[in-house]
Amino acid sequence: MKRSICFAKRNFTEMSRDLLSYIFCVAFPLAMLVIMTLVNESIPKDAGMTIFRIDNLSGGVAVFGQTFVMLFTALTVSKDRSGSFLIRLFASPMKSSDFTNGYIFPMLLISVIQSCLTMAVSFIISLIVGFDLNVLGLLVSICVLIPTAVFFISIGLIFGTLFNQNAAPGLCSIIISLGSFIGGIWFDAESTGGILLKIAECLPFIYCTKLVRCAVKLDFGKDFFLSGTVVLLCAVFFTALSSLLFKTKMKADLQ
Repeated sequence: MKRSICFAKRNFTEMSRDLLSYIFCVAFPLAMLVIMTLVNESIPKDAGMTIFRIDNLSGGVAVFGQTFVMLFTALTVSKDRSGSFLIRLFASPMKSSDFTNGYIFPMLLISVIQSCLTMAVSFIISLIVGFDLNVLGLLVSICVLIPTAVFFISIGLIFGTLFNQNAAPGLCSIIISLGSFIGGIWFDAESTGGILLKIAECLPFIYCTKLVRCAVKLDFGKDFFLSGTVVLLCAVFFTALSSLLFKTKMKADLQ
C-alpha cells in the first residue's frame, strides 16, 4: 500500500501541473452547468422539458465531468507507457496492483473534488433560479458518484494500457459521446423510447446518470437500486479487468 500511495502522489502531482486538467475536469463541466441552465430558462414552461432543470442537470453534469477524468487517466497511463518511466518502474519491487491503485486513487480524488464543486455550484444556481434543491440529496449524490467514477477511471486505465497516447484520447471521445447522449445527460432517451432506449439500457452509462439523479432527489425507489447495482457491478468488473490487462501488458513489456 505504501508503494501505491507514493505512486499515487506522483500521478496527482503530474495532473495538477497540467493546465488542461483544470480546464476540462473543472472549468468545462461547470461552464456547461451554467450554459444549460440558461438554455433551460429560455425553454417555455408549457413545453414540459425538464432534462436541463437544475435537479436533473446537476447529476448529468457530474457524470459528464467524470468522462473527462477518464480521458486524463488514459492520457496519463499511455504517456507513461510511451516513455521509459514505467519500464524502469517495472524493474522495481512494485506489483501490478500498486500501479493500478496508483493511477486510480488520485483520479478518484480529483473526481470527488469535481463532484463537490459541481454540486456546490448547482446549489448556488438553484438559489438564483428559485428551485428548491435538497442539500442532503446533493451530499448523497456525491457519495453515489464514487462507484461511477471508479467505472470511468477503469475504462481510462484500460484504454491507456492497450493503446498509445495518440489512439487512447480518440477512443475516450467515443465514450464521452456515448455517455453524453446515450447516457441521457443531454438527451432524454427514456422519453424518446424505441430502439434508442433499448440500446441505452444495454449500456451502463444511462444507469450512471439515473443513479445520481435519483440521489439528488432522494428518490430511493426501484430505479435507484437497479441503477446502483448495475453501476457497482460495472465498477468492480472494469476495475478487475483493467488490473488484469495492466498486469498482462507489464509482463509483456518486461520480456
